[in-house]
Amino acid sequence: MNLIELKQNIIKYGKLAGEKNLTPGVSGNISARCGENILITSSGSANGFLSEDDFVLIDFDGNVVEGSKKPSSEKMLHVEFYKMRPDINYILHVHSPYLSSFASSGKALDEPVMAENVFYFGKIPLAEYGLPSSNDLVEKTAKYFKDYDAVLMANHGFVVGDSDIRGAYLKLELAESYAQVVFNAKMLGGAVLLNDKQVEEINMLKRGN
Repeated sequence: MNLIELKQNIIKYGKLAGEKNLTPGVSGNISARCGENILITSSGSANGFLSEDDFVLIDFDGNVVEGSKKPSSEKMLHVEFYKMRPDINYILHVHSPYLSSFASSGKALDEPVMAENVFYFGKIPLAEYGLPSSNDLVEKTAKYFKDYDAVLMANHGFVVGDSDIRGAYLKLELAESYAQVVFNAKMLGGAVLLNDKQVEEINMLKRGN
C-alpha cells in the first residue's frame, strides 16, 4: 500500500476504536509497516480523531523520514515489535478500560477461560512496568513479542499486532471483551477454567489437526 492508503486504513480503524471507547482521549498510538520505514501516529494525536496530518514516517532507528510533526513517544516500542516479527504489519497500542484495569492490577490474562481466547491468544502476558517512552519499557515489553501478538503493559495499557489492521483491531476487540468477561466472572465467584485436555483440543484445532 502507498502512504495515503495506509493512513486511510489507520484513520478508519482508529475511529472505530474511538467509537467503542477502546482508545480514550489522546492515549495510545497506531503504526503500520511501510517498506523499510514505519508510518506512526504523531505525538499528542487522538486515535479516534485522526486526520492525514497526524502521521510521521520514521525509519527503524526512530528517525523522522517524512512529516512535520513529532512521532509518538512510544515509537521505539513499535520499532522493536516490527524488528522481532516480520509477520507483523500493523500495531495498535491503547489504554482501553478493561485491559488497562488488568494491567494496572498487575494481573495477566493467562487463564483458559474461553475457547476463543485460547485459540487466538493462548495467553496475554503482563510486562513489568517501565516509564512510558523509555528504553526500559521497550525492553520489558519486547521480550514477549517473539511468542505473543498481544501484551499487557503494567500500569499502562495494551499493545497488539497483526499482519493486517483489521486483524489487529479485531484482536483488540476480542482482548477487551476477554478482560471484561474475566472481570465479570470474578464478580460471580470466579470462572470455571477449561482443563488441560480441553485446551489441547483447542490448540489442535488451531494447528489444523
